[in-house]
Amino acid sequence: MRVKERVITKPSMSKRRQKLGDEAAVHKRILDAAFAAFMKSGYATASTLEIATRARVSKRELYALVGNKQEMLIACISERAKRLDVPADLPALRDREVLAQVLVSFGSKFVREVSDPTVIAVFRLAIAEAVQAPEVARTLNSIGRGTSRAALRRIMAEAEASGLLTGRPAELAEQFAGLLWRDLMVSLLLGVAERPNPREIARRARDAAAAFLQLHPLPAGFGPMNP
Repeated sequence: MRVKERVITKPSMSKRRQKLGDEAAVHKRILDAAFAAFMKSGYATASTLEIATRARVSKRELYALVGNKQEMLIACISERAKRLDVPADLPALRDREVLAQVLVSFGSKFVREVSDPTVIAVFRLAIAEAVQAPEVARTLNSIGRGTSRAALRRIMAEAEASGLLTGRPAELAEQFAGLLWRDLMVSLLLGVAERPNPREIARRARDAAAAFLQLHPLPAGFGPMNP
């Protein structure tokens, strides 16, 4: 009697892609549910059961795809923070005109992303939970604010290396950020100002770049023979 051989086939590429796509969709649903729960109940009070119920998944699936509550918080903030990184194709900073363009471009994106109502809600959450759940503020500071600060320091470091600026990149970055934001962030957190529109954001970035470069004139000796 011949025994039929059992043929084992690997999942097709399309099925694997579908599975990955399904997991990505569920992952996003979990993060959306986690954020909604944090906003409604507070980070310390929100439970993984509440998040799983909102996301329409089991707690086992929730832990498998994202992790515990703190990992959900980190994922929520990290996803937004990615938008504030310096693009890989950052133009070479050969002259002050290019530096000004880069500062305006980054400054516009910085204000646009951080002034988003969702981001402002996270900052308010961090302030409200500062005593009960200080990890919210720590995560926001290290991942959210840390990404934007690092990106701006990189721009300043490249400008300093090219001879376009003098000074410590960290201090230069802090100064530009101060000129860019002024008191807007506090006003947004207090709810006494509306999010600026695209035209206002662009003007704010241009004014900050112009004021910054005026404070830091071209170093002596820099010229066509010193690219």
